[in-house]
Amino acid sequence: MNRTVVSGFDPQFNAITGLNGSGKSNILDGIQFLLGSTSKEMLRLKAGLSELIYKEGFAGIEKASVTIKFRCVEKQMRPTGYENCEELVITRQITKDKITKFFINGVSREK
Repeated sequence: MNRTVVSGFDPQFNAITGLNGSGKSNILDGIQFLLGSTSKEMLRLKAGLSELIYKEGFAGIEKASVTIKFRCVEKQMRPTGYENCEELVITRQITKDKITKFFINGVSREK
């Protein structure tokens, strides 16, 4: 599997367009997963979060992750504990053993 990077977002308005089956809903599912959703229905899954891993791990890939990067230009808008960070990188990862981890700027925040 290849990593996909979506860049060039406008600070005020963005639209996701494309043909049926081109991955629009997958982008939104990834954002929902990243923000902590565990609802298999909301993520369009049948059994559980392990379905997010390519071929559920049987192809040798043992985890799936989603990462989003926020630029925090205005210091007063930065979250508590991250006042000195101009950038927040948030990742959520699921392993084939169903272990979910969250990372903020590379530091694990296990769930």
